[in-house]
Amino acid sequence: MTAEMPRPGSRSLLIAGGGLPSLALALALRQAHGPALTVTVIDPGAADPGRHRGRAYALATGGRRMLEQLGLWTRVARAAEPITAMVISDSRLADPVRPVFLTFGQEDEAMRAANEPFAHMIEAEPLAEALAEACRAAGVIFVTAGVERAASEGPAIRVGLTTGESLRGDLLVAADGARSRLREAARIGWVGWSYPQVGIVATIGHARPHEGRAFEHFLPAGPFAILPLRDGGTLGHRSSIVWTERAGDADALLSGEPDEILTEIERRFTLDLGQLALEHGPSRHPLAFGLARAFRAERLALLGDAAHVIHPIAGQGLNLGLADAAALADAVTGALRLGLDPGSPDILRAYERARRFDSFAMAAATDGLNRLFSNDALPLRLARDLGLGIVDRLPGLKRFFIGEAAASRGSRPRLMRGEAL
Repeated sequence: MTAEMPRPGSRSLLIAGGGLPSLALALALRQAHGPALTVTVIDPGAADPGRHRGRAYALATGGRRMLEQLGLWTRVARAAEPITAMVISDSRLADPVRPVFLTFGQEDEAMRAANEPFAHMIEAEPLAEALAEACRAAGVIFVTAGVERAASEGPAIRVGLTTGESLRGDLLVAADGARSRLREAARIGWVGWSYPQVGIVATIGHARPHEGRAFEHFLPAGPFAILPLRDGGTLGHRSSIVWTERAGDADALLSGEPDEILTEIERRFTLDLGQLALEHGPSRHPLAFGLARAFRAERLALLGDAAHVIHPIAGQGLNLGLADAAALADAVTGALRLGLDPGSPDILRAYERARRFDSFAMAAATDGLNRLFSNDALPLRLARDLGLGIVDRLPGLKRFFIGEAAASRGSRPRLMRGEAL
């Protein structure tokens, strides 16, 4: 544990869970308030960026602006690959040709006007390492323990740790994942279900450059996404794949030898990138939909997967979590600068209002897209392919979808607009 003595009259924020949004929240608040706010991250593995190895995320424009404002982007930019084009196709696995129905690229007016990519692919491990280092430098306290219980004590909340110790704070942030014990203990309802699919994640080496293009192949079992990473690996170039497969087929597909698994990946991969190699993974992840009925309870705020779980079809999981962190940082900062209690009901209601609709809209959209595209019914295939073709031919609709993919539309928290707290 690393600690500093809080000054008299300072406030205290406890964060249960050390994921990327949690670290971003901790860093933002310490940078904004210094010793006036003690921030403690409680997680058995928070100090180990290696647990993120092999994962990569699509970081939208708002998330990148947030990292810039926190002074982190220059540290991690070398690990980030801009997505300069997106190619979307729809076919069956055995089809000899995969027709392209929709493309986003530099030829599109919206992307030329923005003069920036709508997203960057960034590997999770270097991002986690940079966040953890910056948090330590800012004076964030790390407690390598789990949370067993939490209970309000009048103007504070007390958290019991697996070590037998306890901590007291003005506000507890529950960022302890989709199966949040803190959410359940607070009796916050959860609407959710498991998909009959799993997500398979791997890093693939390839002989030809990807040139910043991302591919999304819609197959009957689910989308197969090829996402560009920084060059490297045994063949000189790399991409991350996010492969959605029927749960009943995944075990058989992944139980073979590495060369057999690579053969299955090659069947789904584009031939444009040449020879392939399996660099890392694959790892298997269950897929689910989930949304908390409330984002707050007494002196408790939900963050990230504890508040919402979405299908990875749009690659927006990390961006939703960062938006939560930015909105909660806004709410807490507003309270502290007015001399108010950051754990009061009014402050937590403001956070909930800022995030609930956006989270519901994204969860509903990704669920609908998955149901529409993970389907081999001929009428649905014809309708969705017609719809993709219409979008491809209408600049106004393409501008809308580029804005949605970049997470740059609508009201955004200050950090995601690149503004200081």
